Amino acid sequence: MTFESLGLDPALLRAVHDLGWPKPTPIQLDAIPSARDGHDLLACAMTGSGKTAAFLLPTLQRLMKHPKRATRALVLAPTRELAAQVHADLLALAKHTNVRGAAIFGGVGMGPQEAAFRSQTDVIIATPGRLLDHMSQPGRYVNFTALEVLVLDEADRMLDMGFLPDIKRVLAQLPPKRQTLFFSATMPKPISDLSRQMLHAPVRINVERQSMPAVGIEQALWPVSEALKADLFIALLRANVIGNVICFTRTKHRSNRLSDVLTRAGIPNAKIHGNRSQNQRTEALGDFKSGKVRVLVATDIVARGIDVEALEHVVNFDVPHVPEDYIHRVGRTARAEATGEAFTLVAPDEETDLRQIEKAIGRKLPRRTLDGFNYKHVPTERLEVPLAERIAAIRAKKAEDRARAKAKLERRSAGAGSTGGGHSSGGHAGGGHARSGSTGGSGGSPKAGSSRPSGAGRRGPGRGR
Repeated sequence: MTFESLGLDPALLRAVHDLGWPKPTPIQLDAIPSARDGHDLLACAMTGSGKTAAFLLPTLQRLMKHPKRATRALVLAPTRELAAQVHADLLALAKHTNVRGAAIFGGVGMGPQEAAFRSQTDVIIATPGRLLDHMSQPGRYVNFTALEVLVLDEADRMLDMGFLPDIKRVLAQLPPKRQTLFFSATMPKPISDLSRQMLHAPVRINVERQSMPAVGIEQALWPVSEALKADLFIALLRANVIGNVICFTRTKHRSNRLSDVLTRAGIPNAKIHGNRSQNQRTEALGDFKSGKVRVLVATDIVARGIDVEALEHVVNFDVPHVPEDYIHRVGRTARAEATGEAFTLVAPDEETDLRQIEKAIGRKLPRRTLDGFNYKHVPTERLEVPLAERIAAIRAKKAEDRARAKAKLERRSAGAGSTGGGHSSGGHAGGGHARSGSTGGSGGSPKAGSSRPSGAGRRGPGRGR
């Protein structure tokens, strides 16, 4: 089957040809005809299956058929990275059309995003939290009255991130008469329940299929002690067993520490996690895609939402606790029927999680060792300082700061008292002045500083906005 056989507009076929796609993927073959004909879809689609084009191509075709000046399509995505990636794919597929799109997510200014809403951009691609931010702004400039297509991308991931209430709030403000395209890698009960509320007589695609890694991924395990994981990873890089690689860690702290270790070893790398600003995350991904850095160290914030052409390897520095997270991590390679390798570094205390992963994918993964690597070596530096030690260090630092501030305050108070005493011998007024100065020095500043509410100027977490 070819893209020409799917009945797509010539302008879209030109874009597909420009991208060098030889043929549709299975999810594209299944989804595009039904979506093109206006049906709702309920599709179970794995990471790396080509699902983004499966919903963008029929949506673009619909918008091109009867053009009008209005926001007519909304794509909801769980993370900034995925929203940005969908927007990039939209730009590539719509390059020979007049359809315009905009990405709406947190970490960047709202001004240009507001302008996109006010100019009635055809396709809005948004994270739920930032979209609700705009919908609650004075002026009510978000207008979905002409909306024709709603896409939920990675619906199960949005559920995992706690977005279900936000999604329902968005849905309440959308026209009930619309086409809805619902894509999810897994179908837990809350997602099934939500799909029944949203969809009308949907075409069901792969809904009963068990979530599995994409075809073309060679998977292997590298058993190693926790203390030697960083050393083994560096050895694999230096031996060219691993090429360009996204390396997933369990926590933001471990991402930072591993990045530091790689830098000291002379291995160009960048890092992406939730504590990095949007500009930092965008720069890190850009450096990795351009080849400026060889390793992208990341948390699961990018397990879904990054599309890197010709990515050679994915490494699980830590075994994921949930099999679905493993599937989405390794799905960063072997995109759209390409090939790639996914390696997992397994410490003895991670074997239980590993068994759950092997059970979910239905097979035992081969185990490998690196010739010449000293598996009995005792490293001089720990990769991760235990949480209890980090908390103790923070508390000790705060206690030290408080002691320093108290000593400074006592010195100021003693100095003010001494000066006042010198003047007080001249009469009662001088003594009164000295007492006033002492009170202001010991208590006035802290009291003034504490008059501001402790939460002033703060806002709650953006929840992936």
